[in-house]
Amino acid sequence: MFAAVDLGSNSFRLHIGKYNGDAIRVIKSARDPIRLAAGLDSKGYLTEQAMQVALDSLARFRNILADYQLEAVRVVATNTLRVAKNAAEFLPIAEQVIGYPIEIISGEEEGRLIYMGVASMLRLPNEKRLVLDIGGGSTELILGRGQQIERVESFGIGTVNQSLAFFADGQITAAAYDAAVLSARSHFEDAAPPYRPQNWSHAYGSSGTIRAIAETIDRNGLGDHRLSYTSLEALRARFVEFGHVSRIDLLGMKPERAAVMVGGLAVLIGLMQELGIEVIQPIEAGLRMGVMWDLQLRGTRLDRRDQSVHDFSQRFHVDQLRASRVAETATSLFEMLKPANDGLSQYLHWSALLHEVGLVVSQSGYHKHAAYLIENADLSGFTTREQRAMSMLILGQKGNLRKISDALLDPDFSKAVLALRLAVMFLHSRIEIDLDELRLKMKSKIELDIKRDWIEDHPTATYWMAKEQDWWREIGVDFAIRRT
Repeated sequence: MFAAVDLGSNSFRLHIGKYNGDAIRVIKSARDPIRLAAGLDSKGYLTEQAMQVALDSLARFRNILADYQLEAVRVVATNTLRVAKNAAEFLPIAEQVIGYPIEIISGEEEGRLIYMGVASMLRLPNEKRLVLDIGGGSTELILGRGQQIERVESFGIGTVNQSLAFFADGQITAAAYDAAVLSARSHFEDAAPPYRPQNWSHAYGSSGTIRAIAETIDRNGLGDHRLSYTSLEALRARFVEFGHVSRIDLLGMKPERAAVMVGGLAVLIGLMQELGIEVIQPIEAGLRMGVMWDLQLRGTRLDRRDQSVHDFSQRFHVDQLRASRVAETATSLFEMLKPANDGLSQYLHWSALLHEVGLVVSQSGYHKHAAYLIENADLSGFTTREQRAMSMLILGQKGNLRKISDALLDPDFSKAVLALRLAVMFLHSRIEIDLDELRLKMKSKIELDIKRDWIEDHPTATYWMAKEQDWWREIGVDFAIRRT
C-alpha cells in the first residue's frame, strides 16, 4: 500500500492506494478545503491563521496514515508553498506534525505526476491527449501519447487567485466575468499553439475543480450536459444571475466550493477560448494517483530520476566515462566513511554523474555553472529540495569550502562532499585508485591513508593533496594524509 498527500493551494488531500499487480485501487481518501492560497498576505507570507489551519489538517492526516501498514508515503506541496516567502520556516514544523518529509515540487513536475495518474487510468497506449489541471494556485497543461509525456507547462493562475482578484467581495457580475476570462486568456496565449486540437485527439480534465464543474453542469441540466464550451457559458450565466457567491444554489455544488468554482470557471472558459477546445472529459485521476504510481516504480527500481539524469547529461554533452568513474569512486568512498544516512548515497551518485555539466558554459568555474544549472533545471522526478542538495554537492566538488559551510554542519553531507572532492581530484590527477588499498575516515578529523607510489607517479597529486588539506583546515577540519 502507498499513500500520497497533496498539499494544494485550495485543498489538502490524501489518497491511500493498494497495488494489485496492474492497477492501484484507492481504499481511503480525505480532503480538507483549507484554501491555503487565500492565506497569503499582501507581501506573500502565509498568515499565522493559515499556517495553523494547515497544521490542524496535517495532524488529522497523520492519524489516518497511522491506521495503515504502508510501503511508502510521499507528501508533495504545490504552488502556494512554492511561492510563500515563509515556506522555509513553515516546512520543518509541518513535517514534524505529519511525520514525513514534505517535497515542494515544481509546476512541471506536478504536471508530469498528474499525467502519470491520468495515463494509468486510461490505458490507451496510442492516444494523443491533452490533460488540463486547474488547481488553486496554478494550472498545468500536459500533452502526451499513451504513457509518454511530450510537453508540460505550468502557469501561475488558479481558482483561488482568480476568485480573489475578480470576485473578492463575493459579487458576481457580467463585467467581472469578462475581465476574469480575459485575464485567464492572457496567461495562456503565448503558449497556446502546441496545445490546440490539431495536436491531440482527446482532452481530459483531472482537477477537482474541473470534475466539480462537470458534475454541476450535468446535475442541473445546463447546456448540453457535457463539459463543453456551451455548457460552461450556461453555468457562467447562472452564476451572474445569482449575483453573489452566497446566493449560489445549484445541485451538486457544496457551499464551501462555490467561491473557488467561480474563479475556476473563468480560468476554464479562458482556456477553452484560447486553445479552441470544444469539449473536455473529466477524469477521476491526477496528482495523487501519479504520486502513488511513482512510488511503486521507485520500489521496483524504475526510478524516473535515473532517466532524467541520463537525459540531462546527454543534453549537455557530458563525458560519460569520466562521469561514471567519478560516480563509482565517490559512492565507494562515501560508503567507506560509514554515513548514518545511506539515502544520501543516491544523490551523491547523481551529482557525480552531472558534476561536469557546467563545462558547456565555461571551463573556468564550471562547478559554479553546473551547480546553477542543477538547482534551476527542470529535472523530471526531482523535488526542489533534492535539486538544491545536489547543487550544493556539485558546488563543493572543488575550491574553497566556505561557500557551502552551512551545509557542512550536517556530518553526512560533509562526508558526501569529501567523497566527491577526492573522486574528482583522483580523476584530474589521473590516479587509478584501488579502493581496497585505500583507507579513509572522517570523525573529528579526516584521515587518509594512500599508497606512496600513487602520489609519486602523478606529479600534480602532491599539489592537489596539499591544497585539499588547506581548504578543510580553513573551515576548522584537520586533514591528515599518510603515505603508506
